[in-house]
Amino acid sequence: MPKRILQGTVVSTLNKNTLTVSVERRFKHPVLKKTIRRSKKYRAHDDNNAHKLGDIVKIRETAPISKTKRWEVIE
Repeated sequence: MPKRILQGTVVSTLNKNTLTVSVERRFKHPVLKKTIRRSKKYRAHDDNNAHKLGDIVKIRETAPISKTKRWEVIE
């Protein structure tokens, strides 16, 4: 099964080797026909702490790394 790849913005770098990435999705409401924005935060593994707050990164699904981390930074 292919792994999902998402793109989002780094919103936190407080933990060692971990980023919190906010991913926004847009969709049209089925009844109102209005574009709605929803966001979700993912915790991703970043080996070298190479990314900073506000960077746009791509994350890929992986096997569980810790209790909350299921993603890794690929770009």
